[in-house]
Amino acid sequence: MSRYTTETPTRRSKEQVPLLDLITSIPGLLKRLLTAELDGLKGKASHIGKNAGIGAGLVVVALMFLFFALGTLVAVGILALALVMPAWLAALIVFVVFLLIAGVLVLIALRFFRKISEGPSPSDEFQKDIRAVKGVGEYDRH
Repeated sequence: MSRYTTETPTRRSKEQVPLLDLITSIPGLLKRLLTAELDGLKGKASHIGKNAGIGAGLVVVALMFLFFALGTLVAVGILALALVMPAWLAALIVFVVFLLIAGVLVLIALRFFRKISEGPSPSDEFQKDIRAVKGVGEYDRH
């Protein structure tokens, strides 16, 4: 009969618990730790997802109202120009201004799209790394 028969391993002090009991309790402790951590992560992800979803929905609604507000502002601009010229001419001028703005934005966007192909390709860098591993080609020898 062992000297620990009257006490359960969970009630013993750390000095009294045999090493084998401590080692055998590790998987259970790790399982509980991982379960608790995963539950915490699930709760945090749920909290973040809920708040991000509500926030994104409100931003979409706000952008929709902004879209219609800009349309109203354009109408105000056309009506203001219509005070000094015919309404059709005022609308045509606003239309041409919008076309010019769109054209300039497209030209700027094209410059950025052209820059995409200028950067190094990941496959080129990979090939360079392979040549370095083989000891062929240029590479840093530090």
